Amino acid sequence: MAEPVTVDAATFLAMGRETLARQPFSVLLGAELIALEPGRCELGVVLTDQLKQQMGFAHGGVVSYLADNALTYAGGTAMRVPVVTSEYKINYVRPGIGERLVARARAVHVSRSQAVCQCEVFALTGTEEKLCAIAQGTIAKLPDKSEPT
Repeated sequence: MAEPVTVDAATFLAMGRETLARQPFSVLLGAELIALEPGRCELGVVLTDQLKQQMGFAHGGVVSYLADNALTYAGGTAMRVPVVTSEYKINYVRPGIGERLVARARAVHVSRSQAVCQCEVFALTGTEEKLCAIAQGTIAKLPDKSEPT
């Protein structure tokens, strides 16, 4: 197995942002990759009216999207291979009320075939942050094109 190529932090973040820009659903939501380093990710969205449910809270699907994508970025950058989410679980602990949502994920265990990652999603108003969800997931390496599926 070849060693991963080392790139500077700005280039690494730019590569992550290019990947995000190729995800039509992420573009639709207005997602922004705030920070990225191997095994860590910070992903956010401005909480517009279109991303809220009927009571004015962030829609659970938006909170879940952030957790899922941040977990996958954390696992993929830790393993340095193409990946997908194999599974994840989310606990909603408080309604997402604020100006924006931010998900912060990190890889906690990494092997050659998968990474187990954890994520916290916060609702932000000004500089105040309130935890609104906690997620954990398994991120799996995609098979090589030469491997049978």
